[in-house]
Amino acid sequence: MFRKWSRMSLLLVVLMLAAGLVAGCGNGDNKEQGQQNATELSGSLQVNGSTTVTPIAQGWAEAFNEENPEVDVVISGTGSGNGIAALINGTTEIAMTSREMKDEEKEQIKGKVKEYVVGLDALAVTVNPDNPVELLSLAQLKDIFTGKITNWKDVGGKDAEILVYTRDSSSGTYEYFKESVLEKEEFIAGARKAASNAAMASSVAQEETAIGYCGLAFVGSSVKALPVSAEGKSPVEPTVETAKNGEYPIVRNLNMYTIGEAKGIAKAYLDFGLSTEGQDIVEEVGYIRID
Repeated sequence: MFRKWSRMSLLLVVLMLAAGLVAGCGNGDNKEQGQQNATELSGSLQVNGSTTVTPIAQGWAEAFNEENPEVDVVISGTGSGNGIAALINGTTEIAMTSREMKDEEKEQIKGKVKEYVVGLDALAVTVNPDNPVELLSLAQLKDIFTGKITNWKDVGGKDAEILVYTRDSSSGTYEYFKESVLEKEEFIAGARKAASNAAMASSVAQEETAIGYCGLAFVGSSVKALPVSAEGKSPVEPTVETAKNGEYPIVRNLNMYTIGEAKGIAKAYLDFGLSTEGQDIVEEVGYIRID
């Protein structure tokens, strides 16, 4: 009987030791897997294009990097057209634009283009704070920016020449304003060029008779954003609320583009940006969330 129990006890000990070894191996595997998952995303991601979208992309990059410290997201605000060119020539994985990609641009890309709408923007018409003009209609804006109206007195202001500022032609903001406000007519010859939204706001702030336009996030106390009226409607001030509810007449999508479905770091970055946390950042930098 004693010999029988001894054998059973020995077998029990062996089984317990074996179970312990298996559990130990399992914990080691889990630990190793956890470490692998923690460093799974590593490398760099190039994001190039619209200066309007840049504050969103930069905000996403900073928050994304906190969760993925081995990833370096490089943001280059060079303009929508330049971002698309970089996507075409393969020097960026994500192109930022404040306009839709044109068919002729898509035709230059090998593969199907994937569009991600990352937020909305009210395009604000800005003047110097000392300008007495308090509002303009879309029709008046068209006439001012195409050169049919050249003096502020014709729209309720002082007797002074209107100094028109516009963006360079590679800018998505330029393209959108030309299409939606000027109805594809040309800007007045001699209009001054601003290289970015920030440069536009700064230039208008320094010239009492100037007028320009920029993304809502770039409107500060140095310039005055004018309420704008569509035909037959009351003037509406450009705000997040009026853009979101459709009352303000100059609102556009803010986009990011990839070639094919985003993968790897690009997919993780865009997934973060389209999440609730990412859309919170869209609001924090002054734009309109889409979720």
